[in-house]
Amino acid sequence: MKKLLFLAALALTTVGFSQTTPGTATAGTQVTASADLANPAFDNQNFDFGKIKVGIPATHEFKFVNKSKVTMIITDVKASCGCTTPSWTKDPIPPGGQGSVTATYNAAGVGAFNKSVTVTANVPNNMVILSIKGEVIQEVQ
Repeated sequence: MKKLLFLAALALTTVGFSQTTPGTATAGTQVTASADLANPAFDNQNFDFGKIKVGIPATHEFKFVNKSKVTMIITDVKASCGCTTPSWTKDPIPPGGQGSVTATYNAAGVGAFNKSVTVTANVPNNMVILSIKGEVIQEVQ
C-alpha cells in the first residue's frame, strides 16, 4: 500500500511539474512576448569592402532605425575574431530612434576574409548577425 501511495504521489508531482501555462517558463528557458521586443531595421546586414590594401584598417557603419514601440537596448556586441573591432550605440534607442554598429577590420594579412559581428539585444532570437567581407591585397607598385 505504501508503494502504491508513493507511486501515485510521484506521478502527480511529475505531471504537475511538467505542465506550464502560457507565458510561463521552465528552468533554462526564456519567454518574451513579441510585443516586448525591439525591431531594428538595418540599412544592410552584409557589407563587402571589395579589395583593400594590406595594413590599412577598413571600417563600415551598419545603421538602423528602431521600428518597434519598445526601446531597444544593445547589451553586447562581439566580433568573430580579434581582427575585427566593433563599436556601437551604447544608449537605449527609443522607438523611431536611430543607432549603429561599426565594424573595423584590421587588414593585417593578405587574402580573402569573411567575418561576423553578433549584436545581442532585446530583439527576436536575442541577436542580430552582421557580416563583413573583402579581400586584402598587397599594394600594387
